[in-house]
Amino acid sequence: MAAKKVGDTLSRELAEEVKKWGCMKQTGVSLRQMMNFGGKFSHKNLLISAKFVHRELRVRIARRVIKLENLPYGLSSKAAVLKVRDWYLDSFRDLRSYPEIKDKNDELEFTQMVKMIKVRHNNVVPMMALGVQQLKKERPKFDYEDLREIHQFLDRFYMSRIGIRMLIGQHVALHDPNPLPNCVGYIHTKMSPLEVARNASEDARGICLREYGSAPDINIYGDPDFTFPYVPSHLHMMVFELVKNSVRAVQERFMDSDKVAPPIRIIVADGLEDVTIKISDEGGGIPRSGLPKIFTYLYSTARNPLDEDFMTTDVATACTMAGYGYGIPISRLYARYFGGDLQIISMEGYGTDAYLHLSRLGDSQEPLT
Repeated sequence: MAAKKVGDTLSRELAEEVKKWGCMKQTGVSLRQMMNFGGKFSHKNLLISAKFVHRELRVRIARRVIKLENLPYGLSSKAAVLKVRDWYLDSFRDLRSYPEIKDKNDELEFTQMVKMIKVRHNNVVPMMALGVQQLKKERPKFDYEDLREIHQFLDRFYMSRIGIRMLIGQHVALHDPNPLPNCVGYIHTKMSPLEVARNASEDARGICLREYGSAPDINIYGDPDFTFPYVPSHLHMMVFELVKNSVRAVQERFMDSDKVAPPIRIIVADGLEDVTIKISDEGGGIPRSGLPKIFTYLYSTARNPLDEDFMTTDVATACTMAGYGYGIPISRLYARYFGGDLQIISMEGYGTDAYLHLSRLGDSQEPLT
C-alpha cells in the first residue's frame, strides 16, 4: 500500500494544525534548569511545568510527524514507519484536543495522559529499525554510505525522542510523593557514576552469562565517594550498551581458547568539566575500515534479531545479547543530549576502548532539531 501524506489521511483541519505547530520554535532546557525548577516543589510549579510540556510536546511531535512524511528512498511508505507515524499522530491528536490547563485537577489529568503517550512510544526505536530493515531488504545493495541521509534523519529523530521522553518523565516524576533522597524527578543531584557503572555492568554480564554460560570479569576503578548531578537511567543505559558489547567480544574471542578471558576494565575519572568513563576490553578490536560504521544504524557484528514478526511481538523478546545495531549510536545521542559525547578507539587484533564523556556543568541546552 502506498504511503499517504498527512493531508490525505487526516482531516484538513488536523493536517493544518500539524503544519502550524511544526513550524513553531522549540524551547530547549538544560539539566541545571530542570534540577533548579523541580527542586522547588509546589502545585504552582507543577501547573507551570504542565503548561510548558503541553505546548512543547505539540511542537516537537508535530515536527516529527512532518519529518516522517518526507523520508528519502521511500522509507516513509514502509509499514513499520507508518506505524510509528500513526503513534506520533495519535499523540498529537491527544495533546491538541486537551483543553487549557487551569487548575490542579486539569494538571493531574494531563499528567496521566502524557504518561500514556510515553508508553505508546516505548517501541519507537525497534519499530523504526524494522522500517529501515524493510527498506534494506528491498535494496540489498544498499551500502551504509547510501544510508547517510537516513542516518542523519534517525540521529535527529532519536535525539528528539530522548528530549520528549525526558520532558514527560521529568514532569511525571515530580509528582512522586516519596522521592528518593537527592532526587529531583529523573535527576539525581548526587549520583555516583561508579555505582551506576557497577550496576549496569552487572546487568550486561548477567545477559552474557545467560547467553553463553560464562562471562569475563569486570574490574571498576574510581573514587567511590565522587558524585555529580545526572540522570542515572541515562548513564545506566549507556554503560550497559558499551559493556554488553565488550563482554560479548571478549567471550566470543576466548570461549574456545585455553586462555582465561581477560577482564573488562572500567575507569571513572572526575575532571573539572567532564566526568569520563573509559571501558576497555581485549575482544579483538574493530578493523579501521569498520570504525565509521559503528555509529551508523543497523550495523552490528552479530546476527540481527529483528524480522517481520516483530510487528506482533514484544520488544523484550526481540532483542537479546546482540541487540539490533542501535546501541552505540543511541548511546552517543544520550551522551550528547546533556553536552557530553562518546568516542570509540580500537586496535584491531587486540581490543577496544570506549570513552564516555559526561558534562559536569549541567548547563548545556538540549540539541534541538
